[in-house]
Amino acid sequence: MSMMVNNSSEATSGSADGPALKPRVGLLGVVMFGAGTAIGVSIFSVLGPAAAVAGSGLLIAMLLAALPMLPFALVYAFLGSALPRSGASYEWPARFVHPLFGFLIAWLRILGSVGVIITLATVLVNYLGMVWMLPALVTKAVVITVIFGVHLVGIRLAAGVQTLMMLVLLASMALLVGTGLPKVDVTLLAQPLAAGWPAVLAAVPLMITLFLGIESATEIGEEVRDARRNIPRGIALAVALTVVVYAAVASVALGLVGPARLGASAAPLLEAARVPLGAWAVPVIVGAAVFAVLKTLNATVMIFSRYLFAMGRAGVLPAALGRLAPSRGTPVMALGLAWVGAMLGLLLPSNLVFLLLAVNIPTMLKYMGSCLAAISVVTRHPAIHQQASLALSRGTVLVAAVLGVVASLAIILAGLKADVWPYLLITGWGLVGGGVWWVRSVWPAASPGPQ
Repeated sequence: MSMMVNNSSEATSGSADGPALKPRVGLLGVVMFGAGTAIGVSIFSVLGPAAAVAGSGLLIAMLLAALPMLPFALVYAFLGSALPRSGASYEWPARFVHPLFGFLIAWLRILGSVGVIITLATVLVNYLGMVWMLPALVTKAVVITVIFGVHLVGIRLAAGVQTLMMLVLLASMALLVGTGLPKVDVTLLAQPLAAGWPAVLAAVPLMITLFLGIESATEIGEEVRDARRNIPRGIALAVALTVVVYAAVASVALGLVGPARLGASAAPLLEAARVPLGAWAVPVIVGAAVFAVLKTLNATVMIFSRYLFAMGRAGVLPAALGRLAPSRGTPVMALGLAWVGAMLGLLLPSNLVFLLLAVNIPTMLKYMGSCLAAISVVTRHPAIHQQASLALSRGTVLVAAVLGVVASLAIILAGLKADVWPYLLITGWGLVGGGVWWVRSVWPAASPGPQ
Protein backbone atom coordinates (compact mmCIF):
# COMPACT_ATOMS: atom_id res chain seq x y z
CA MET A 1 0.00 0.00 0.00
CA SER A 2 1.46 3.35 -1.04
CA MET A 3 0.72 5.19 2.19
CA MET A 4 2.63 2.70 4.33
CA VAL A 5 6.17 4.06 4.56
CA ASN A 6 8.87 1.46 4.99
CA ASN A 7 10.39 2.03 8.40
CA SER A 8 13.76 0.57 7.58
CA SER A 9 15.00 1.07 4.05
CA GLU A 10 13.35 4.40 3.30
CA ALA A 11 13.97 5.78 6.73
CA THR A 12 17.63 4.91 6.48
CA SER A 13 18.06 6.62 3.18
CA GLY A 14 16.14 9.64 4.35
CA SER A 15 14.45 9.97 0.98
CA ALA A 16 10.81 10.46 0.15
CA ASP A 17 8.77 10.19 -3.00
CA GLY A 18 7.06 13.17 -4.51
CA PRO A 19 7.98 16.79 -5.18
CA ALA A 20 10.60 18.57 -3.10
CA LEU A 21 10.30 22.12 -1.86
CA LYS A 22 13.12 24.50 -2.80
CA PRO A 23 15.55 25.83 -0.14
CA ARG A 24 14.93 29.57 0.07
CA VAL A 25 15.21 30.35 3.80
CA GLY A 26 18.52 31.21 5.47
CA LEU A 27 19.72 31.17 9.08
CA LEU A 28 18.00 34.47 9.91
CA GLY A 29 14.69 33.07 8.68
CA VAL A 30 15.13 29.96 10.86
CA VAL A 31 15.71 32.14 13.93
CA MET A 32 12.77 34.39 13.12
CA PHE A 33 10.35 31.50 12.56
CA GLY A 34 11.37 29.89 15.86
CA ALA A 35 11.64 32.95 18.08
CA GLY A 36 8.79 34.60 16.16
CA THR A 37 6.46 31.74 17.08
CA ALA A 38 7.52 31.62 20.73
CA ILE A 39 7.68 35.38 21.36
CA GLY A 40 4.01 35.90 20.77
CA VAL A 41 0.91 37.18 22.43
CA SER A 42 1.50 35.24 25.67
CA ILE A 43 3.97 37.81 26.98
CA PHE A 44 1.19 40.42 26.81
CA SER A 45 -1.20 38.40 28.95
CA VAL A 46 0.52 35.76 31.08
CA LEU A 47 2.63 38.09 33.26
CA GLY A 48 -0.48 39.27 35.12
CA PRO A 49 -1.77 35.86 36.27
CA ALA A 50 1.79 34.70 37.01
CA ALA A 51 2.49 37.76 39.16
CA ALA A 52 -0.79 37.23 41.01
CA VAL A 53 0.27 33.68 41.86
CA ALA A 54 4.02 33.98 42.44
CA GLY A 55 4.71 37.69 42.97
CA SER A 56 8.21 38.60 41.83
CA GLY A 57 8.90 34.85 41.86
CA LEU A 58 7.46 34.83 38.33
CA LEU A 59 11.04 35.39 37.10
CA ILE A 60 12.09 32.09 38.67
CA ALA A 61 8.92 30.45 37.32
CA MET A 62 9.82 31.70 33.84
CA LEU A 63 13.24 30.08 33.98
CA LEU A 64 11.75 26.83 35.29
CA ALA A 65 9.15 26.87 32.50
CA ALA A 66 11.93 27.01 29.94
CA LEU A 67 13.43 23.74 31.23
CA PRO A 68 10.86 21.35 29.65
CA MET A 69 11.48 23.05 26.30
CA LEU A 70 15.21 22.32 26.39
CA PRO A 71 14.89 18.57 25.67
CA PHE A 72 12.30 19.31 22.98
CA ALA A 73 14.61 21.88 21.38
CA LEU A 74 17.56 19.47 21.57
CA VAL A 75 15.58 16.65 19.95
CA TYR A 76 14.33 18.88 17.14
CA ALA A 77 17.79 20.35 16.55
CA PHE A 78 19.27 16.84 16.35
CA LEU A 79 16.63 15.44 14.00
CA GLY A 80 16.67 18.60 11.89
CA SER A 81 20.45 18.28 11.49
CA ALA A 82 20.10 14.61 10.50
CA LEU A 83 16.99 14.54 8.31
CA PRO A 84 15.54 17.96 7.47
CA ARG A 85 12.04 17.53 6.05
CA SER A 86 9.11 19.86 5.51
CA GLY A 87 6.22 18.64 7.63
CA ALA A 88 8.84 17.08 9.92
CA SER A 89 6.53 16.48 12.87
CA TYR A 90 4.54 14.14 10.60
CA GLU A 91 7.44 12.70 8.61
CA TRP A 92 9.64 11.69 11.55
CA PRO A 93 7.07 9.76 13.63
CA ALA A 94 5.58 8.18 10.50
CA ARG A 95 8.98 6.87 9.36
CA PHE A 96 10.65 6.00 12.63
CA VAL A 97 7.78 5.03 14.96
CA HIS A 98 4.80 3.86 12.86
CA PRO A 99 2.90 5.29 9.87
CA LEU A 100 -0.43 5.23 11.77
CA PHE A 101 1.14 7.01 14.75
CA GLY A 102 2.51 9.77 12.54
CA PHE A 103 -0.81 10.08 10.74
CA LEU A 104 -2.83 10.42 13.96
CA ILE A 105 -0.50 13.05 15.40
CA ALA A 106 -0.78 15.11 12.22
CA TRP A 107 -4.53 14.49 12.03
CA LEU A 108 -5.03 15.77 15.58
CA ARG A 109 -2.86 18.75 14.76
CA ILE A 110 -5.34 19.78 12.07
CA LEU A 111 -7.79 20.55 14.87
CA GLY A 112 -5.02 22.11 16.94
CA SER A 113 -3.80 24.34 14.09
CA VAL A 114 -7.32 25.57 13.41
CA GLY A 115 -7.61 26.32 17.12
CA VAL A 116 -4.35 28.30 17.07
CA ILE A 117 -5.46 30.37 14.10
CA ILE A 118 -8.86 31.18 15.62
CA THR A 119 -7.32 31.95 19.03
CA LEU A 120 -4.78 34.33 17.51
CA ALA A 121 -7.40 36.01 15.33
CA THR A 122 -9.65 36.45 18.38
CA VAL A 123 -6.86 38.00 20.46
CA LEU A 124 -5.92 40.27 17.53
CA VAL A 125 -9.48 41.58 17.21
CA ASN A 126 -9.59 42.16 20.98
CA TYR A 127 -6.42 44.28 20.85
CA LEU A 128 -7.53 46.21 17.76
CA GLY A 129 -10.82 46.83 19.54
CA MET A 130 -8.89 48.96 22.05
CA VAL A 131 -8.32 51.46 19.23
CA TRP A 132 -11.07 50.90 16.63
CA MET A 133 -14.53 49.37 16.66
CA LEU A 134 -14.40 46.50 14.15
CA PRO A 135 -16.83 43.71 13.16
CA ALA A 136 -15.19 40.75 14.85
CA LEU A 137 -16.10 37.89 12.49
CA VAL A 138 -15.37 39.80 9.28
CA THR A 139 -12.07 41.14 10.64
CA LYS A 140 -10.93 37.65 11.63
CA ALA A 141 -11.79 36.28 8.19
CA VAL A 142 -9.98 39.11 6.39
CA VAL A 143 -6.82 38.84 8.51
CA ILE A 144 -6.64 35.07 8.10
CA THR A 145 -7.16 35.33 4.34
CA VAL A 146 -4.43 37.96 3.95
CA ILE A 147 -1.91 35.80 5.82
CA PHE A 148 -2.76 32.81 3.63
CA GLY A 149 -2.37 35.05 0.58
CA VAL A 150 1.19 35.92 1.64
CA HIS A 151 2.06 32.22 1.79
CA LEU A 152 0.43 31.63 -1.57
CA VAL A 153 3.03 33.92 -3.13
CA GLY A 154 5.87 31.87 -1.65
CA ILE A 155 7.96 30.98 1.40
CA ARG A 156 10.50 33.73 0.64
CA LEU A 157 7.86 36.44 1.05
CA ALA A 158 6.42 34.71 4.14
CA ALA A 159 9.91 34.52 5.70
CA GLY A 160 10.55 38.18 4.87
CA VAL A 161 7.24 39.24 6.42
CA GLN A 162 8.05 37.16 9.51
CA THR A 163 11.45 38.82 9.88
CA LEU A 164 9.98 42.32 9.44
CA MET A 165 7.24 41.76 12.03
CA MET A 166 9.73 40.22 14.45
CA LEU A 167 12.04 43.22 14.13
CA VAL A 168 9.15 45.61 14.80
CA LEU A 169 8.18 43.62 17.90
CA LEU A 170 11.77 43.53 19.16
CA ALA A 171 12.05 47.29 18.62
CA SER A 172 8.87 47.83 20.69
CA MET A 173 10.17 45.61 23.49
CA ALA A 174 13.55 47.38 23.36
CA LEU A 175 11.76 50.74 23.70
CA LEU A 176 9.91 49.51 26.78
CA VAL A 177 13.08 48.07 28.35
CA GLY A 178 15.29 51.02 27.39
CA THR A 179 12.95 53.72 28.70
CA GLY A 180 11.79 51.69 31.68
CA LEU A 181 15.16 50.50 33.01
CA PRO A 182 16.17 53.86 34.53
CA LYS A 183 12.83 53.95 36.38
CA VAL A 184 13.02 50.40 37.79
CA ASP A 185 12.66 50.09 41.57
CA VAL A 186 15.03 47.23 42.44
CA THR A 187 13.35 46.69 45.80
CA LEU A 188 10.36 45.29 43.90
CA LEU A 189 12.65 42.53 42.58
CA ALA A 190 14.52 41.88 45.83
CA GLN A 191 12.44 39.04 47.27
CA PRO A 192 11.65 36.56 44.46
CA LEU A 193 10.78 33.81 46.98
CA ALA A 194 8.54 35.92 49.20
CA ALA A 195 5.47 33.98 48.03
CA GLY A 196 7.22 30.65 48.67
CA TRP A 197 8.31 27.81 46.41
CA PRO A 198 4.79 26.30 46.11
CA ALA A 199 3.53 29.57 44.61
CA VAL A 200 6.50 29.78 42.24
CA LEU A 201 5.95 26.20 41.08
CA ALA A 202 2.22 26.86 40.65
CA ALA A 203 3.06 29.63 38.18
CA VAL A 204 5.23 27.38 36.00
CA PRO A 205 2.35 25.87 33.94
CA LEU A 206 1.20 29.40 33.11
CA MET A 207 4.64 30.32 31.82
CA ILE A 208 5.18 27.25 29.62
CA THR A 209 3.08 28.80 26.86
CA LEU A 210 5.78 31.47 26.46
CA PHE A 211 8.15 28.96 24.86
CA LEU A 212 5.92 26.76 22.69
CA GLY A 213 6.86 26.75 19.01
CA ILE A 214 10.57 27.39 19.40
CA GLU A 215 11.23 24.51 16.98
CA SER A 216 8.88 25.79 14.24
CA ALA A 217 11.55 26.10 11.54
CA THR A 218 11.96 22.31 11.42
CA GLU A 219 8.58 22.20 9.69
CA ILE A 220 10.14 23.86 6.61
CA GLY A 221 13.29 21.72 6.69
CA GLU A 222 13.50 21.26 2.92
CA GLU A 223 13.10 24.99 2.38
CA VAL A 224 16.07 25.93 4.57
CA ARG A 225 19.43 26.50 2.89
CA ASP A 226 22.16 24.25 4.33
CA ALA A 227 19.45 22.84 6.60
CA ARG A 228 21.61 20.35 8.50
CA ARG A 229 23.72 23.21 9.83
CA ASN A 230 21.25 26.10 9.90
CA ILE A 231 18.38 24.31 11.69
CA PRO A 232 20.29 23.41 14.90
CA ARG A 233 22.08 26.77 14.88
CA GLY A 234 18.79 28.58 14.31
CA ILE A 235 17.02 26.72 17.12
CA ALA A 236 19.85 27.50 19.55
CA LEU A 237 19.81 31.18 18.61
CA ALA A 238 16.00 31.29 18.81
CA VAL A 239 16.05 29.81 22.34
CA ALA A 240 18.70 32.32 23.44
CA LEU A 241 16.86 35.27 21.90
CA THR A 242 13.55 34.21 23.44
CA VAL A 243 14.98 33.81 26.95
CA VAL A 244 16.79 37.17 26.79
CA VAL A 245 13.72 39.06 25.55
CA TYR A 246 11.38 37.50 28.11
CA ALA A 247 13.79 37.99 31.03
CA ALA A 248 14.40 41.64 30.14
CA VAL A 249 10.73 42.52 29.59
CA ALA A 250 9.47 40.67 32.69
CA SER A 251 12.18 42.12 34.95
CA VAL A 252 11.54 45.71 33.81
CA ALA A 253 7.75 45.32 34.05
CA LEU A 254 8.05 43.98 37.61
CA GLY A 255 10.47 46.71 38.58
CA LEU A 256 8.22 49.45 37.21
CA VAL A 257 4.89 48.60 38.87
CA GLY A 258 5.54 45.66 41.21
CA PRO A 259 3.84 42.26 41.34
CA ALA A 260 0.63 43.54 42.99
CA ARG A 261 -0.23 46.02 40.22
CA LEU A 262 1.01 43.65 37.54
CA GLY A 263 -1.14 40.83 38.89
CA ALA A 264 -4.25 43.00 39.14
CA SER A 265 -4.05 44.29 35.56
CA ALA A 266 -5.84 42.78 32.57
CA ALA A 267 -3.11 44.30 30.36
CA PRO A 268 0.06 43.97 32.47
CA LEU A 269 2.57 45.19 29.88
CA LEU A 270 0.41 48.20 29.13
CA GLU A 271 0.23 48.94 32.86
CA ALA A 272 4.02 48.83 33.11
CA ALA A 273 4.61 50.79 29.89
CA ARG A 274 2.53 53.74 31.13
CA VAL A 275 5.27 54.56 33.68
CA PRO A 276 8.05 55.41 31.18
CA LEU A 277 5.98 56.04 28.03
CA GLY A 278 2.90 57.85 29.32
CA ALA A 279 0.34 58.45 26.55
CA TRP A 280 2.57 56.64 24.05
CA ALA A 281 2.10 53.37 25.96
CA VAL A 282 -1.18 52.49 24.23
CA PRO A 283 0.01 52.76 20.60
CA VAL A 284 3.37 51.14 21.39
CA ILE A 285 2.03 48.15 23.34
CA VAL A 286 -1.10 47.64 21.26
CA GLY A 287 0.99 47.87 18.09
CA ALA A 288 3.52 45.39 19.49
CA ALA A 289 0.72 43.00 20.46
CA VAL A 290 -0.78 43.19 16.96
CA PHE A 291 2.57 42.39 15.36
CA ALA A 292 3.14 39.57 17.86
CA VAL A 293 -0.18 37.98 16.94
CA LEU A 294 0.35 38.45 13.20
CA LYS A 295 3.80 36.87 13.13
CA THR A 296 2.66 33.88 15.20
CA LEU A 297 -0.31 33.53 12.84
CA ASN A 298 2.10 33.71 9.90
CA ALA A 299 4.26 30.90 11.34
CA THR A 300 1.18 28.80 12.16
CA VAL A 301 -0.08 28.96 8.57
CA MET A 302 3.35 27.86 7.38
CA ILE A 303 3.39 24.86 9.73
CA PHE A 304 -0.23 23.90 8.99
CA SER A 305 0.22 23.86 5.22
CA ARG A 306 3.55 22.00 5.33
CA TYR A 307 2.36 19.01 7.29
CA LEU A 308 -0.74 18.76 5.09
CA PHE A 309 1.64 18.85 2.11
CA ALA A 310 3.79 16.13 3.69
CA MET A 311 0.75 13.92 4.30
CA GLY A 312 -0.42 14.39 0.72
CA ARG A 313 3.04 13.62 -0.62
CA ALA A 314 3.14 10.44 1.48
CA GLY A 315 -0.28 9.37 0.17
CA VAL A 316 -2.08 9.28 3.52
CA LEU A 317 -4.25 12.20 2.40
CA PRO A 318 -5.32 12.99 -1.18
CA ALA A 319 -2.26 13.21 -3.43
CA ALA A 320 -3.29 16.66 -4.69
CA LEU A 321 -2.21 18.08 -1.33
CA GLY A 322 1.33 16.93 -2.07
CA ARG A 323 1.67 18.88 -5.32
CA LEU A 324 3.43 22.19 -5.82
CA ALA A 325 2.50 25.15 -8.00
CA PRO A 326 5.02 25.02 -10.89
CA SER A 327 5.64 28.77 -11.01
CA ARG A 328 6.07 29.49 -7.28
CA GLY A 329 6.90 26.10 -5.81
CA THR A 330 4.23 26.53 -3.12
CA PRO A 331 1.87 23.80 -1.85
CA VAL A 332 -1.23 25.56 -3.18
CA MET A 333 -3.74 22.78 -2.47
CA ALA A 334 -2.44 22.27 1.06
CA LEU A 335 -2.70 26.02 1.68
CA GLY A 336 -6.23 26.01 0.26
CA LEU A 337 -7.37 23.17 2.52
CA ALA A 338 -5.79 24.85 5.55
CA TRP A 339 -7.62 28.08 4.69
CA VAL A 340 -10.95 26.23 4.43
CA GLY A 341 -10.28 24.66 7.84
CA ALA A 342 -9.55 28.07 9.31
CA MET A 343 -12.76 29.53 7.90
CA LEU A 344 -14.76 26.64 9.38
CA GLY A 345 -12.90 27.20 12.65
CA LEU A 346 -14.59 30.58 12.96
CA LEU A 347 -17.63 28.55 14.08
CA LEU A 348 -15.76 27.09 17.10
CA PRO A 349 -16.55 28.31 20.64
CA SER A 350 -14.66 31.52 21.45
CA ASN A 351 -13.80 30.41 25.01
CA LEU A 352 -10.02 30.85 25.22
CA VAL A 353 -9.47 28.11 27.82
CA PHE A 354 -11.25 25.63 25.55
CA LEU A 355 -9.25 26.78 22.51
CA LEU A 356 -5.89 26.78 24.31
CA LEU A 357 -6.35 23.21 25.53
CA ALA A 358 -7.47 22.13 22.06
CA VAL A 359 -4.18 23.59 20.83
CA ASN A 360 -1.82 22.43 23.57
CA ILE A 361 -2.82 18.76 23.64
CA PRO A 362 -1.97 18.07 19.96
CA THR A 363 1.19 20.16 20.40
CA MET A 364 2.37 17.99 23.27
CA LEU A 365 1.55 14.85 21.26
CA LYS A 366 3.63 16.31 18.42
CA TYR A 367 6.57 16.80 20.77
CA MET A 368 6.17 13.28 22.13
CA GLY A 369 6.09 11.82 18.61
CA SER A 370 9.32 13.55 17.61
CA CYS A 371 11.00 12.41 20.84
CA LEU A 372 10.00 8.80 20.12
CA ALA A 373 11.33 9.23 16.57
CA ALA A 374 14.66 10.43 17.96
CA ILE A 375 14.86 7.34 20.20
CA SER A 376 14.29 5.14 17.15
CA VAL A 377 16.92 6.97 15.09
CA VAL A 378 19.74 6.52 17.63
CA THR A 379 18.81 2.92 18.49
CA ARG A 380 17.79 1.49 15.09
CA HIS A 381 19.18 3.76 12.36
CA PRO A 382 22.87 4.40 13.05
CA ALA A 383 23.50 5.69 9.50
CA ILE A 384 21.08 8.59 10.02
CA HIS A 385 22.51 9.25 13.48
CA GLN A 386 26.00 9.52 11.99
CA GLN A 387 24.95 11.96 9.28
CA ALA A 388 23.62 14.48 11.81
CA SER A 389 25.69 17.66 11.80
CA LEU A 390 24.77 18.15 15.47
CA ALA A 391 27.05 15.40 16.77
CA LEU A 392 25.23 14.30 19.91
CA SER A 393 25.99 10.96 21.52
CA ARG A 394 23.38 8.23 21.65
CA GLY A 395 23.08 8.68 25.42
CA THR A 396 22.51 12.43 25.17
CA VAL A 397 19.73 12.03 22.61
CA LEU A 398 18.10 9.23 24.62
CA VAL A 399 18.08 11.28 27.83
CA ALA A 400 16.64 14.34 26.07
CA ALA A 401 14.02 12.29 24.23
CA VAL A 402 12.88 10.36 27.33
CA LEU A 403 12.61 13.61 29.31
CA GLY A 404 10.59 15.06 26.44
CA VAL A 405 8.16 12.13 26.44
CA VAL A 406 7.67 12.39 30.21
CA ALA A 407 7.18 16.17 30.05
CA SER A 408 4.64 15.83 27.22
CA LEU A 409 2.54 13.31 29.11
CA ALA A 410 2.69 15.33 32.34
CA ILE A 411 1.53 18.52 30.62
CA ILE A 412 -1.29 16.69 28.81
CA LEU A 413 -2.56 15.14 32.05
CA ALA A 414 -2.28 18.43 33.95
CA GLY A 415 -4.78 20.06 31.61
CA LEU A 416 -7.55 17.64 32.59
CA LYS A 417 -8.21 19.73 35.69
CA ALA A 418 -9.02 22.81 33.62
CA ASP A 419 -11.64 21.55 31.15
CA VAL A 420 -12.50 18.03 30.01
CA TRP A 421 -14.45 19.06 26.90
CA PRO A 422 -11.42 19.71 24.65
CA TYR A 423 -10.20 16.21 25.50
CA LEU A 424 -13.53 14.76 24.36
CA LEU A 425 -13.42 16.82 21.14
CA ILE A 426 -9.87 15.69 20.39
CA THR A 427 -10.77 12.06 21.13
CA GLY A 428 -13.71 12.26 18.73
CA TRP A 429 -11.57 13.87 16.03
CA GLY A 430 -8.94 11.17 16.57
CA LEU A 431 -11.57 8.46 16.06
CA VAL A 432 -12.57 10.11 12.79
CA GLY A 433 -8.91 10.04 11.76
CA GLY A 434 -8.67 6.38 12.69
CA GLY A 435 -11.68 5.74 10.45
CA VAL A 436 -10.03 7.60 7.56
CA TRP A 437 -6.90 5.47 7.98
CA TRP A 438 -8.91 2.25 8.07
CA VAL A 439 -10.88 3.15 4.92
CA ARG A 440 -7.70 3.95 3.02
CA SER A 441 -6.13 0.72 4.28
CA VAL A 442 -9.08 -1.41 3.14
CA TRP A 443 -9.29 0.33 -0.25
CA PRO A 444 -5.70 1.12 -1.26
CA ALA A 445 -6.96 2.49 -4.57
CA ALA A 446 -8.44 5.36 -2.58
CA SER A 447 -4.96 6.43 -1.56
CA PRO A 448 -2.78 6.77 -4.64
CA GLY A 449 0.76 7.87 -3.99
CA PRO A 450 1.98 11.27 -5.06
CA GLN A 451 2.06 11.89 -8.74
